[in-house]
Amino acid sequence: MALPIAAQESKPPAPPAAPAVQEQEPPEEDPDLKPKEYSFNPLEASRNITTGNFYFKKGNYRAASRRYLEASKWDPTSAEAVLRLGEADEKLRNFTEAREAYQKFITLSSDGKEIEAVKKKIAGLPKSRTAKSH
Repeated sequence: MALPIAAQESKPPAPPAAPAVQEQEPPEEDPDLKPKEYSFNPLEASRNITTGNFYFKKGNYRAASRRYLEASKWDPTSAEAVLRLGEADEKLRNFTEAREAYQKFITLSSDGKEIEAVKKKIAGLPKSRTAKSH
C-alpha cells in the first residue's frame, strides 16, 4: 500500500510547452469581401473589355472605367484595356488617371500611329488635378 500513496504524492512531469501559436484571422465568410487575386487570364480581360465597351457606348463611363481597370489587372500587357481606361477616365474628367493610363499605353503599344495619337491626347489634357476620383 505504500506504493500507491507514493505514486499519488509525486506529480507527473509537466507536458512540454506547446510552441507559441499565432492567432490566425478566421477565413472571410463573405466571398465578395475577400481581396481578389489576379493571374494572367487574357480571356477574362477580353470579357471585361467587351463589357466596358458596352458601358462606354451607353455613356456609363464609371462602369466602363471599372471594367477596363479590371481587364488591365487580368492582363497587364493589354494595351487596349489601358487605352480604353484612359479614354473612360478622360470622359470622367479624371485627367491625372487618364494621363497615367495613356502613358502606360505608350509603353505597352507597338502601333506607331496610335502612340502618336495618344501623345497628342496627353498634350491636350488639362494640367489641373482631377475633378473627382472614382
